[in-house]
Formats: sequence, C-alpha cells, structure tokens
Amino acid sequence: MAGETDLGKLISTMQPVLGEPEYVFASLDRDSPITVTALAPLGMFYEKEGLTVIVLKSIADILGITYQGVYQCITLKVHSSLEAVGLTAAVSCALANEGISANVVAAYYHDHIFVPVAKANQALSCLLKLVTDSH
Repeated sequence: MAGETDLGKLISTMQPVLGEPEYVFASLDRDSPITVTALAPLGMFYEKEGLTVIVLKSIADILGITYQGVYQCITLKVHSSLEAVGLTAAVSCALANEGISANVVAAYYHDHIFVPVAKANQALSCLLKLVTDSH
C-alpha cells in the first residue's frame, strides 16, 4: 500500500500519539565495546563521527552511555509516503512556534517526532491543534 502524499490529507489525518517511554540520542565510537544487540536501539544512523543510536534511557543508564537530553516520541499514525512534501516542515514549524525542539525520524510507514520530555504534552497539544485547524 502506497503512502499518502497530499499534504492537506497528511495533516488532517496524522493522528499524533505520544508514547510513554523515555529515549535518548547517543553517539558511539566505531570501536565501542557496546554491541547493537545490547542496546536494542529504536533507531540508528551511521555518521562519519560515529554511530548515532536512539535507545531507551533506562538502557543507556545501565550501560553508562553519555547523552544530552531525554525525549518522548510522538508517532504520526498516518501512513505518509517517503516522497511526501511538507509534512516534516509543517510539524517542525508548528512546534518551533511553541519553542519546542523536534528531532524527526521518517520511517517507512510513519513519522516519529522526538520532543523533550518536559514539553511532550505541550507538543502533543500543538500537533492536535494543527490537525483541528486543518479541517
């Protein structure tokens, strides 16, 4: 099934849902003794400087991994196409207007927005308002 590309439909049907787990972003050196299996990462991305991982805060704490900031994930339940234009911008802009940072991960079916724990409920309200205002 192909994902949605129409920006109006994406925003009006995005159904943002706030997850409860707390996540952190961390970077591991290429020679790190910590295995990906031990991390059970939600996501990872290889960069020139090292392996960026998105992991549960509890796992990072147990393994002694250094991180800055703790986040919760808001998942947009709409099946967005990877070729859709404007959804990330609309979401990021709405959150920026509220002073909320957004770390967006576009996966195959859904977009996931990691927001600071302290502002997670405010971020969810902001995105729900974006949906309401689009009707």
